[in-house]
Amino acid sequence: MTDGTTDGAARASGWVLHVDLDQFIAAVEVLRHPELAGRPVIVGGRGDPTERAVVSTASYEARQFGVGSGMPLRLAARKVPDATGPLKADGEAPSPPPGTMTG
Repeated sequence: MTDGTTDGAARASGWVLHVDLDQFIAAVEVLRHPELAGRPVIVGGRGDPTERAVVSTASYEARQFGVGSGMPLRLAARKVPDATGPLKADGEAPSPPPGTMTG
């Protein structure tokens, strides 16, 4: 939406929502397993770094070591040997934690 100027400059007319859906999957795993909070978490494949598969997502803690989506799981496991995972990318929709807004 523009503000009517002739130079085409755009002006914010509301708010912007930025959602890191890649991080969301790792955050869901932390909600499912609270003991993972603050630890590097890698999700991908069937959870076996010896198989040929790629990282689906990595927590911010794992990203600090250079792990990112699309990276081979084998390489991710070498970059962060103390990481949790890789966890199997199971695609199950978790129940929201108690006390959170659901809709």
